[in-house]
Amino acid sequence: MTHFENQLWDNILGFEFDEPDTKLTFAARLARENGWTSLYTNRVIYEYKKFIFLCCTSSGPVTPSDPVDQAWHLHLTYTKSYWQNLCRDTLSTDIHHNPTKGGKSEQQKFSSLYKGLHEIYAEKFGSQPPPDVWHDAKTRFTDIDFTRVNRSVYLLVRKPSQRVQELAVQLLIVAIAMLCIQASDSYGFLIIFTIFMIISFFSKKGGGKGGSGSGSCSSCSSDSGCSSDGGDSGCSSGCSGCGGGCGGGD
Repeated sequence: MTHFENQLWDNILGFEFDEPDTKLTFAARLARENGWTSLYTNRVIYEYKKFIFLCCTSSGPVTPSDPVDQAWHLHLTYTKSYWQNLCRDTLSTDIHHNPTKGGKSEQQKFSSLYKGLHEIYAEKFGSQPPPDVWHDAKTRFTDIDFTRVNRSVYLLVRKPSQRVQELAVQLLIVAIAMLCIQASDSYGFLIIFTIFMIISFFSKKGGGKGGSGSGSCSSCSSDSGCSSDGGDSGCSSGCSGCGGGCGGGD
């Protein structure tokens, strides 16, 4: 890292999310909303700080992992902490977040940006990003079927693995086939139709939704070499940080 980058990283690393008398801390809220352990949550927050650093120092947009994105989303709701304490007082630039527009081209763009971030991360921090926080690109852009659920009303049960589901389907087919042999011809069509519907249901793959949860960021500063000026920094979705120059004190 350059002297500027080292100073910036020290500032980000020392950033505090909470006031001294806070009872429900940022980390505790993040853990509660995502069902994470406190240890994993603290690691995600540490990686979120690295992501913010990369937003400020990379020459182009960068895209976060989903856990890092959850920390980012929550921090954006702490408006004073995010916009004043972090962006204004710590970074001296605004890091904006905008959702993806969706579609195949956006998916390809963010997939490329996400893969490129791993190289930038290794260059700046001297190691590969932890895989349990920075998932592979395929997982990042397909494992996105999240829904806000009230756990006092609904019971959450983990779905079995794909292999277990396939085995269950095979057993059902065998059982129904045996019934089909014993059944009269009048029920034959109904049984065959039932088998077809079961196979169709369980064989559906969880296809990607075009990176619906993806986003990126970039920061325009005198040291970042950002390719464009203005609010979007050449970044059509995700986030952009073209404020007064990250760490520049403008």
